[in-house]
Amino acid sequence: MALKQLDHVRWLLDKDFKAGMRVTGLIYGDSYIIQNLEKEGALEQIANVACLPGILKHSYAMPDVHWGYGFPIGGVAAFSMDDGIISPGGVGYDISCGVRVMLTFLDQDEVKPHIDELTAAIFTKVPCGVGSKGAIKIGESDLLDVLANGALWAVKKGYGTKEDLECIEESGRLPHANASYVSKKALERGKPQLGTLGSGNHFLEIQVIDEIYDENVARRFGLNLGQVTVMIHCGSRGLGHQVCDDYIKVMLRAMTKYGIKVPDRQLCCAPLKSQEAREYLGAMQAAANYALANREIIGHMVRDVFLRFFPKAELKLLYDVSHNMAHIEKHELDGVIMDVCVHRKGATRAFPPDHPSLPEKYRPVGQPVIIPGSMGTESYILVGTKRGMEECFASTCHGAGRVLSRKAAMKSEDADTVLKRLEQKGIKVMADQMGTIREEIPEAYKDVSRVVDVVEKAGISRKVARLRPLAVIKG
Repeated sequence: MALKQLDHVRWLLDKDFKAGMRVTGLIYGDSYIIQNLEKEGALEQIANVACLPGILKHSYAMPDVHWGYGFPIGGVAAFSMDDGIISPGGVGYDISCGVRVMLTFLDQDEVKPHIDELTAAIFTKVPCGVGSKGAIKIGESDLLDVLANGALWAVKKGYGTKEDLECIEESGRLPHANASYVSKKALERGKPQLGTLGSGNHFLEIQVIDEIYDENVARRFGLNLGQVTVMIHCGSRGLGHQVCDDYIKVMLRAMTKYGIKVPDRQLCCAPLKSQEAREYLGAMQAAANYALANREIIGHMVRDVFLRFFPKAELKLLYDVSHNMAHIEKHELDGVIMDVCVHRKGATRAFPPDHPSLPEKYRPVGQPVIIPGSMGTESYILVGTKRGMEECFASTCHGAGRVLSRKAAMKSEDADTVLKRLEQKGIKVMADQMGTIREEIPEAYKDVSRVVDVVEKAGISRKVARLRPLAVIKG
């Protein structure tokens, strides 16, 4: 294999691997990760991204990397604002798919006796499944307001609290969203789905903190052993999917217009200085605002249910972060601070201590980074580091990363067997469709603990706490 091992968790993909590579590939992984990497086409995709105009430093692959549309999932790439590009394939179809963690300040001994009824009540309250429709009925004017104001819209409408906004990336609202660049079809798909979880790998989990790795940072985050948490993983639903679909067509035309050649049409793109790029950025941020509002509304629903069972419960938002986005951010290159466009597809922003974008209460230690595991396995809270900021544009992994396709997973085990196996581990599972259970079996994913260990050993983020599932809700 054309990889050079730099240290125990860093591997370099040389520019000789593929004609046209402008930079090297930098892959984070141990022997387990690299062995899985050889089984699919992710290396080719890492090399393809390295061929794109204006790419800076490396084409990065996090340890949860696997094959995706255009960019690999787990791929990170930053582009110069002068001669770089933006690509919908570097963001993905589920724009601003992301995750939030809410802290209950309840002990597992208080919650466990009620877990079955609590899970059933949340399952009833939060719509989930393919094509699910929300209980929130909005007209087009409200939808346009959602696209402009994100979680801020939700809070103003009584879904959530002002305190939540401080703990959402970009304070819950991306400011350059432009709904005029979102198609009528995307609006129609998004209107009935606000406040819904969706299906596939989206989930809602009730968890318990069963290990603390960094007492100082955990204290700052408000994390304690035995504490019950809620994790919500979802995105922009059909609206974001349609925005991506619409702009892939736009970018294919733009490449002819601007004379851009790419090794894979799924990497279709436009120069960051172009009108096509401005329109995609505006539409993408609008879709991200929809996702931020969606997670805020679901969080509010979860609070309502918990208060029904535990009237004195206080659910505070730890953090809400996207892992399918392209952000314009300031980074230092060769001693100069400049704006660059950072694509993170199945990768998480991980800002270091003292970063101005962080809530004031987290600045002394760094950004909370949320890494969900696969169904029935542990999840992790990490924290951003200075090394991650300097080395890989403040990025880290986003989860476990698939090793089996959904089709292959469906063949491996029936849903009843999976449910029984998880129940034996003390995990309550509810799902809208049993097919989702089969698609999302734990064995369909890498070992999330190995993935997290790699980013910690690399120093690009650090472990703070481990979360063990008590109950899982799937679409």
